[in-house]
Amino acid sequence: MYDRQLLQEKLIQIDEALQRIQRRCSSMKTVDDYLDSDYGLDMLDSIAMILIAISENFKKIDHETKGTLLCEYPNINWTGVKGIRDVLSHQYFNIDAEVIFNLCNKDLPHLIQTVQTMLHNIKHHSNS
Repeated sequence: MYDRQLLQEKLIQIDEALQRIQRRCSSMKTVDDYLDSDYGLDMLDSIAMILIAISENFKKIDHETKGTLLCEYPNINWTGVKGIRDVLSHQYFNIDAEVIFNLCNKDLPHLIQTVQTMLHNIKHHSNS
């Protein structure tokens, strides 16, 4: 059995990090916005670093829950979420701005919603 309070704390950290990414990428209207200025490159770097931390936390959560939690939310590509850490950290100087742009605009809102649902479910389960 895993520590529900620790799990909740990790999910809160992930949710806060996802919200930071969403805030940072909101000013990026095109892929070129990441590449055309120092500001854009700084945003790309910061988003990539946060994604690495999020991915690492999901790997820990999956390990600590022995694979039982994430499978309850099959609408998310957990292999991709956990794997982006390896891609970004090993290919840091070759980060594809288009991948980050698409992730932020297409996948991020759904992941935020799922993490918030997970938090709600954990809190609800803990109180029953």
